[in-house]
Amino acid sequence: MLRLRPPRADEGPKLTELCLRSKASHGYDEAFMAACREELTVDPGGGGLIAVADLNGECAGVAEMSLEGEKAELCKLFVDPAHHGKGVGRALFDWAREEAAERGARVLALDADPSAAAFYEKMDARMVGQSPSGSIPGRVLPRFELPLVATASA
Repeated sequence: MLRLRPPRADEGPKLTELCLRSKASHGYDEAFMAACREELTVDPGGGGLIAVADLNGECAGVAEMSLEGEKAELCKLFVDPAHHGKGVGRALFDWAREEAAERGARVLALDADPSAAAFYEKMDARMVGQSPSGSIPGRVLPRFELPLVATASA
């Protein structure tokens, strides 16, 4: 059974390794992955909104989001390769969309790995341009946005 929950304080290293496994599944080499490590580090006490996808007692995925005014930024969404195709990514994306709207955001924005662009398009996000990679100088990433209907009470 899939359920979403907040991370435990001690889960940062485990969730970071999940992010790295997920990213590496797109065929990146060791040097690329080493350059991405800091950006893919999960810090449960770092102030971001984090959801862990727990599938039958196992960490299957993680998402992290930040909010600034009416804009939410999906900073991370990673699914363990062993759990691809099981609805984990969709559940985490739905969490981000709903959480952002409940907190008054009107837009959910994200930079996607090129290999994940089709997933975000399936989630109804639209590509609005490109952003520089936070890890690899000279690399650009597809930039997506999804308009939200705010549900927070005024």
